[in-house]
Amino acid sequence: MAKAGRGQTRRDSKRRVLRPGESVRADGKYQYKYHIDGKPHFVYSWKLEPTDKLPKGKKPCLSLRELEKQVNTDLDLLVNIVDGQMTVCELVDRYLKTKTGVRQSTKQGYVTVQRLLAKEAFGKKTIRSVKTSDAKLFLIKLQQEDGKSYSSIHTIRGVLRPAFQMAVDDDILVKNPFGFQLVGVLVNDAVAREAITKDQMRKFLKFVHDDVVYCKYYEVVYILFHTGMRISEFCGLTLKNIDLQNKTVNIDHQLQRTSDMRYIIETTKTDAGTRVLPITEDVAQMFQAIIEDRNAPKVEKSIDGYSGFLFYDDNGMPLVAMHWQHRFNHMVGRYNDIYRVQMPNITPHVCRHTYCSNMAKSGINPKTLQCLMGHSDIAVTLNVYTHVGLEDAEKELHKMQSMEDARKEMGLSDKDDRPLKQNMFKVV
Repeated sequence: MAKAGRGQTRRDSKRRVLRPGESVRADGKYQYKYHIDGKPHFVYSWKLEPTDKLPKGKKPCLSLRELEKQVNTDLDLLVNIVDGQMTVCELVDRYLKTKTGVRQSTKQGYVTVQRLLAKEAFGKKTIRSVKTSDAKLFLIKLQQEDGKSYSSIHTIRGVLRPAFQMAVDDDILVKNPFGFQLVGVLVNDAVAREAITKDQMRKFLKFVHDDVVYCKYYEVVYILFHTGMRISEFCGLTLKNIDLQNKTVNIDHQLQRTSDMRYIIETTKTDAGTRVLPITEDVAQMFQAIIEDRNAPKVEKSIDGYSGFLFYDDNGMPLVAMHWQHRFNHMVGRYNDIYRVQMPNITPHVCRHTYCSNMAKSGINPKTLQCLMGHSDIAVTLNVYTHVGLEDAEKELHKMQSMEDARKEMGLSDKDDRPLKQNMFKVV
């Protein structure tokens, strides 16, 4: 290390000028010294600049100059916190730094919220100036003036509320201005994704089968209606995942495409989503037809070590959820152009809802259905996906009345009643 006398410029062994606070230790490691509340703190690195070569045997690390930038950014933020000048955007950025290990789709949602706030005057407000009324008016503006959907605003609030709560927990704020419920503030225009009836499913499948344009998608639509797979799980399927001999499909990953058009393989949505799915003979035939008609590129694209996908686009890349969403939109639109009785909105996820609802009504054990759907919580299976309406209730009452009439004909009295057990009841 080159030393400097009083008033001289300090340099490293490569004759590069060292900035204030920078120095080189006896072992060759670079050091940066800074102060918080008068107390010295240090960061270290084996490299001064990012382009420097790492000394042999040393673990990869950020350069000292990169570490300095991080430190100075955090110090500026700390000053803003103390002074109460932190903006909403800065608070959200700080909060999102704590959200590690999230899925790519979740990260994309965070970026969308950050970009929106960066364009809004609300994002530039200091957090200590934000009142509950300001928060409500901001969300109302997003819906009434900007035309944002209820679900989109719900997502935005889903970032803002915990971010402001972090500021409360850090003793920066006394109250969370986003601590209110959306009910009563916004008009809920969200359309629930309901299961369609068996009759609607049959009519839609027949239409797709007979249509000269959309018949090529029939097998996919049939599979989604009769397996309940998530569309990202279906897109991720490869030839190795399909066992036609044993009639099983191995679901242990999903295919996603990021906002910057990168294709990635992720684990299933939940641990329970990793499952071996038994399939019926007719579903196996659909997979067989897809495999036989498969138009694979000469060189199959490998995504994170996976190849042999079922469907590819014109560029030789595997199809993703968005492709099938568009196809379903076109199929439903064509159906409604032809028939007077309109078909409700059908998406790949509606197919999943419908499968689950049909299975529940058939009387399948809820725990078995949970396994088939890949739900981590039985409550999701029972409360979200099982659609029991008036018609179903009438059928159940009719069944109970028939059983009671049969008992009377057989001359059974109330004394003959056995204790009721949970497994005696099932949805039909």
